[in-house]
Amino acid sequence: MPATQKPMRYGHTEGHTDVCFDDSGSCIVTCGSDGDVRIWEDLDDDDPKSINVGEKAYSCALKNGKLVTAVSNNTIQVHTFPEGVPDGILTRFTTNANHVIFNEDGTKIAAGSSDFLVKVVDVMDCSQQKTFRGHDAPVLSLSFDPKDIFLASSSCDGSVKVWQISDQICAISWPLLQKCNDVINAKSICRLAWQPKSGKLLAVPVEKSVKLYRRETWSNQFDLSDNFISQTLNIVTWSPCGQYLAAGSINGLIIVWNVETKDCMERVKHEKGYAICGLSWHPTCGQIAYTDAEGNLGLLENVCDPNGKMSGSKVSSRVERDYSDLFDGDDTGNVGDFPNDRAVETHSFSKETRNDEEDDDDLMLASGRPRQRSHILEDDENSVDVTMLKTGSSLLKEEEEDDQAGNIHSLPLITSQKPFYDGPMPTPRQKPFQSGSTPLHLTHRFMVWNSIGIIRCYNDEQDNAIDVEFHDTSIHHATHLSNTLNYTVADLSHEAILLACESTDELASKLHCLHFSSWDSSKEWIVDMPPNEDIEAICLGQGWAAAATSSLLLRLFTIGGVQKEVFSLPGPVVSMAGHGEQLIIVYHRGTGFDGDQCLGIQLLQLGKKKKQILHGDPLPLTRKSYLVWLGFSAEGTPCYVDSEGIVRMLNRGLGYTWTPICNTREHCKGKSDHYWVVGIHENPQHLRCIPCKGSRFPPTLPRPAIAVLSFKLPYCQTGTEKGQMEEQYWRSVLFHNHLDYLAKSGYEYEESTKNQAIKEQQELLMKMLALSCKLEREFRCVELADLMTQNAVNLAIKYASRSRRLILAQKLSELAVEKAAELAAPQAEEEEEEEEDFRKKLNAGYSNTPTEWSQPRLRNQVEEDTEDTEEVDDIEEKPEIHKHRQNPFFKSADSTDVPAIKSGAVTSSSQGRINPFKVSSSSKEPASSFSSVRSTNILDNMNKSKKSALNRATNNEKSPVIKPLVPKPKSKQASAASFFQKRTSQTDKTEEIKEENTKNSSSETPTVCPQNTENQRPKTGFQMWLEENRSNILSDNPDFSDEADIIKEGMVRFRVLSAEERKAWAAKAKGGIASDGAEEKKRKRVVDESHETENQEEKMKENLNLPKKQKPLNLSANQKLSAFAFKQE
Repeated sequence: MPATQKPMRYGHTEGHTDVCFDDSGSCIVTCGSDGDVRIWEDLDDDDPKSINVGEKAYSCALKNGKLVTAVSNNTIQVHTFPEGVPDGILTRFTTNANHVIFNEDGTKIAAGSSDFLVKVVDVMDCSQQKTFRGHDAPVLSLSFDPKDIFLASSSCDGSVKVWQISDQICAISWPLLQKCNDVINAKSICRLAWQPKSGKLLAVPVEKSVKLYRRETWSNQFDLSDNFISQTLNIVTWSPCGQYLAAGSINGLIIVWNVETKDCMERVKHEKGYAICGLSWHPTCGQIAYTDAEGNLGLLENVCDPNGKMSGSKVSSRVERDYSDLFDGDDTGNVGDFPNDRAVETHSFSKETRNDEEDDDDLMLASGRPRQRSHILEDDENSVDVTMLKTGSSLLKEEEEDDQAGNIHSLPLITSQKPFYDGPMPTPRQKPFQSGSTPLHLTHRFMVWNSIGIIRCYNDEQDNAIDVEFHDTSIHHATHLSNTLNYTVADLSHEAILLACESTDELASKLHCLHFSSWDSSKEWIVDMPPNEDIEAICLGQGWAAAATSSLLLRLFTIGGVQKEVFSLPGPVVSMAGHGEQLIIVYHRGTGFDGDQCLGIQLLQLGKKKKQILHGDPLPLTRKSYLVWLGFSAEGTPCYVDSEGIVRMLNRGLGYTWTPICNTREHCKGKSDHYWVVGIHENPQHLRCIPCKGSRFPPTLPRPAIAVLSFKLPYCQTGTEKGQMEEQYWRSVLFHNHLDYLAKSGYEYEESTKNQAIKEQQELLMKMLALSCKLEREFRCVELADLMTQNAVNLAIKYASRSRRLILAQKLSELAVEKAAELAAPQAEEEEEEEEDFRKKLNAGYSNTPTEWSQPRLRNQVEEDTEDTEEVDDIEEKPEIHKHRQNPFFKSADSTDVPAIKSGAVTSSSQGRINPFKVSSSSKEPASSFSSVRSTNILDNMNKSKKSALNRATNNEKSPVIKPLVPKPKSKQASAASFFQKRTSQTDKTEEIKEENTKNSSSETPTVCPQNTENQRPKTGFQMWLEENRSNILSDNPDFSDEADIIKEGMVRFRVLSAEERKAWAAKAKGGIASDGAEEKKRKRVVDESHETENQEEKMKENLNLPKKQKPLNLSANQKLSAFAFKQE
């Protein structure tokens, strides 16, 4: 007689549910995640007896009037049955037990826990315990051998072990299962079972089949499977006689086999396709009670009755079927109509209502799921031959397998069907939560734990109160509040405490604010929500509060209680957080499938200029995970954590994308351990969280200890030096994006922090470049240089030159030219607009400052003051190694805008380059052109020498001090000058410099009238000659790598030329000067002739002393180069 499926009924709240019969089979016992054990007289019992055993019950077993439960407080408890009186605790674990069972005679219990241990305990004397160690992950399930010799266990480590109980050793271990880190992530709970009475076979559900192992030989005797099994099997149970074996799958299919004949006797499909997690066979008759992972209880009757009798259970069988249910149960027909039960299965139409054309198409397939159509359709031509059914059973498609329901031999007339969907299942929506809170059902819980303080809620028989504690008591003293309104959510800021409660029949939902930072005497306000509107999430910012309600509204309030904007949310809220002027909201933007949540995120700026930054973008989560924490770093960057322990941060530098910055699971010692996040800091890089042993959240007592985790971006091959430096570089970039945000938003911040970050980043890039250079990855070197500041590129060029990689040096010099061009272009426009202002400032007495700043730039007028815009095209066409340090685009600057090379450092409009490798002693001290030139050797600039600090102080005395915010590039002339002067150590060269300075003295003070500087800098004849003959010099002297050597050789050759040729070159150089240049010279003389003459004398003296000054600089460069860990040839 085919099995009869009773309609399912609600048993417990959503979650794992276990089921068993009592010894006589007179009642069904279930336990669930609500912590209750319920005793059902039969399936129709509307008032089952309920025993509360704890906050959550994972497993129950019943024998000899003793009810044993595995409870969430990590204990195995005993209650009397059926009275339900507590009878003590049998054993404890360090985390929750997952399965508990009795042995055959009820004298012992076995329990397996998430702390990897299995314990066998004597029921009458709990001191008699045996512990089995050997699993490397949480234990999933256990089964006692009926003869009490062996104990079988399965675990998340993928193994199934058989233990000898007497000496506690492992007899055999099979690696059968898929490995996972926790029970909730296990694909199957693998409830295995020994054959009753004889214990001859051990049945283990593995993937889509049941493996049966022979006792003592431990050989795999055979497997039981079926074409209709499309998903992993979760649980098996034997009939009391040991002849039949039932199995339940994670998609709700229950199959019963005859173990002797290996025939499939029954197939029944769960009406909603939920995972079967509890399965128990009636001790005397053919009934199977089953539970699903959603807390429902079901019953199958007339299942292969082991005694060949009809069911005699108290659980009455309904003769008349109600086919209007979601599932149209099994059909009653004559089993004898077909010779083989396995070969003939009829479709129950329980899944889908199909039209005739669809059915005809399905039946055209020679599949193993024939249908007896004559009962339903008038047209009989679609009936299928039995022989065809036998041969075609292997052609089933997976989706067709899902369509199979119970063991149906013939289908009676069905008057109505409801469609049944068996595709991807929708994921239950995550409920709203407050970040930093523990679950609502706990009597003692954290309402919020954040960077300001902790709010605890106590709701027990003695007290219903709220305690507020501040980490910094200078903000406010600790507060104790009564909780008469039963507040469920809370938030805490440095200004106020915000509480909210749900509505009741009598009272509306309320928002309660304790504004303790108020300067007046009224420090509290309460707002009632409209009827039928409950507050689901709240948060506080700077001067405002927000509440999201069940009506999909977000209500904004001032911190003093004034109602502000109200706007609609696109979906039900999940969580909210506030920081300063920022508000972040996560909500359900749709329905997720197959365990995934479908969340959206909005980020709003609530300052004077209100704007929305993230417009409901999808929130990325790990597969099959949910949101557990949402908030901001201490610096104001949005972050969140999912249930898989992945911490993500908003990357403002990459178009508001989310970057994973930490995986807390990597820091967990045990598979069931978790970290409960309470705060994130970007500087220093700290993730503050609480380690939770065997749990997802901490208890309120004892007070949890905070742990600090480091961040690590998920880059590849971080075990290698290259991967490690790449991860460090990009982490540094990501964690300093907030500085740009603060600057843009008008906040102040430590400039030294930015400088230190840039220095750290450039050092990492240089190390990576050196590593790539050693590996002969020159293309990669150029890619790395593209990420560098221009100053660091110059160092890279020097390193490449000294490493004899001239092609690389040339490519890097081309890159330097491009970078300079990019920097010069956007700033040319700004200066044109400011031209008139500059003149006014000069006349107002600012001319001294630029004149002083220009002193060091005029050391070597031959190389320095002879560049002109005409040279730009020449350099771009012929980029040679000697030009790699020259910035080809001159940028005019006002009296406070000194031309500076691009360093990437934070600089102001009133200063030149700030060196990225040096933290200046005063963040507000602008870097003068003098220090820029002296430190064009970048390695020198890394050193905080007292001398350079003194020079900087001398030259900056009269310059205005403005806090740096915007970087400015250095002009080409300044850059070129700095590189040339390092090489000019010859006396004869100095003499020539003097001559040139005298000749061009009328056009020399370029910074007095900066906008005309380009017209005032003609090339000398020697420079033009050197440009054209450089290649000859290099070809004759291939070992020249130093600019000084090339210039020295060039001077020797230039002097050999006849006087006429040298005059021709000089005339050629002067020919490019525009007539307006002369006018500018005249104007300059008028403006500040005496000052100019003084400066010329000082500069010429300085140039005379140049060789002495340069030697120690070059020496320190080599020292620092070695300190920088670059090997030189």
